[in-house]
Amino acid sequence: MSHVLVSADSGVTVITLSRADKFNSFVRQMALDFQQALDKAAADASVRCVLITGSGKAFSAGQDLIEATDPEGIPLTRIVSEHYNPVIQKIRQMPKPVIAAVNGVAAGAGANIALACDIVIAAESASFIQAFSKIGLIPDSGGTYTLPRLVGMQRASALMMTGDKIMAREAYAMGMVYKVYPDEVFAEEAMRLATHMATMPTYGLALTKQALNKTFSHSLNEQLALEDHLQTLAGNSDDYREGTEAFLQKRKPLFKGS
Repeated sequence: MSHVLVSADSGVTVITLSRADKFNSFVRQMALDFQQALDKAAADASVRCVLITGSGKAFSAGQDLIEATDPEGIPLTRIVSEHYNPVIQKIRQMPKPVIAAVNGVAAGAGANIALACDIVIAAESASFIQAFSKIGLIPDSGGTYTLPRLVGMQRASALMMTGDKIMAREAYAMGMVYKVYPDEVFAEEAMRLATHMATMPTYGLALTKQALNKTFSHSLNEQLALEDHLQTLAGNSDDYREGTEAFLQKRKPLFKGS
């Protein structure tokens, strides 16, 4: 039985981490199945948006420590390089919006997978924990790259070193989360957002994502040149033509992601 459930509706692929009895902590096959689900979503032209969430009370508690400490199991370095690094790369390279719907605790690699997504929303009861320091490890899954860019070096350093639990509202105030919803409407609001994103000009959104991926490594002049190049691509797209025609004709556009 796979611990990664995939469903599709209205142009949205929903990927649910489903190992609820273990707070959706990752074991090897689950991580590989997650990667496969991301690959399939990226390759499927009918998928316009990806929504990642968890089952039960957690988004994901990160790595299953029983597997990580098994003397007969794979070494920690392979867990990072083969399980988590590819997931982060696939999320950032996905040519369509990826939403993390954080329904509960997101700890360790689980927190950093969520923060790697394009849009992060959270249920009011959700929490984020950089739990690595509590067991003598450093943050992985891109955490040392992503978190300082979201909340600043001082807060990122404190959160990573203390391992403090941050509730959703505080995470929102820090800039880690786009929106927070009451628990009772969270699933509905997450799907509403994903469905809306799937109706947008997703080719242009993919180009926006390319620009954002470069923003912290480029100089201003390099970023201006990249914007020039990507804007030319966007301006030659069917979605741009549809968007401008719909605006001039005062009708709702019908974007196709091309």
